[in-house]
Amino acid sequence: MQDQPLPEHPDQKPEDDLQQDLKHRPIRSFVLRQGRLTPAQQKALDTLLPTFGVPYAPEKIDLNQVFGRENSLKILEIGFGMGETTARIAQGMPERDFLGVEVHTPGVGSLLKQIGELGLTNLRLIQHDVVEVLNHMLEDGSLDGVHIFFPDPWHKKRHHKRRLIQAGFVKLLCSKLKPGGYLHVATDWQEYAEWVLEILQAEPLLKNTAQDYAEKPAYRPLTKFENRGIKLGHGVWDLLFIHR
Repeated sequence: MQDQPLPEHPDQKPEDDLQQDLKHRPIRSFVLRQGRLTPAQQKALDTLLPTFGVPYAPEKIDLNQVFGRENSLKILEIGFGMGETTARIAQGMPERDFLGVEVHTPGVGSLLKQIGELGLTNLRLIQHDVVEVLNHMLEDGSLDGVHIFFPDPWHKKRHHKRRLIQAGFVKLLCSKLKPGGYLHVATDWQEYAEWVLEILQAEPLLKNTAQDYAEKPAYRPLTKFENRGIKLGHGVWDLLFIHR
């Protein structure tokens, strides 16, 4: 019997419409690579996410209510990866509260696992795109600090538009920072460090704490990859700016 053509799916769009959708699809600052969950990460997601996770919703949240206290500094951690640095910072600064935003499920599971192992109470996680979290969930002037450690540098020039640190994004961050709040970016890619420095210096609401690059603040621990790179002679650049 000759194969019959499959009927067109009722939701399938013509090729021209698909091309238009792609043309107007917003640029993301990440590529969603979910990876494989370990049993420990899955267990942490199942048992700890209901307590330490904040579900994304397009409505403003009260960070004092989220953390259950009012007088603590509130720090946003953007793209925490597998969470080792975020967990160590939160452990070393129990008087501060940290809101981590990450899209990748294994990283969320990994940090939840560390929250349980270390008994941390000053960490909350949102698994969602940070631009939408900033636009829809965080009140203006609600943050005392923002950490962006080792964001994807998108090395190829044609991919630079995908870089997280862009003038518009920095302006959005400034709207969420309190006067005197800080923005701390760290990268191990020199060309990206120069890109970030130029963008941050061009933002009138920010003031550099150094001539150009800052000394690594004591609160940011060295990662194992950073230690390995330093031994190989690779550089790491910290940029620390204050909201005027």
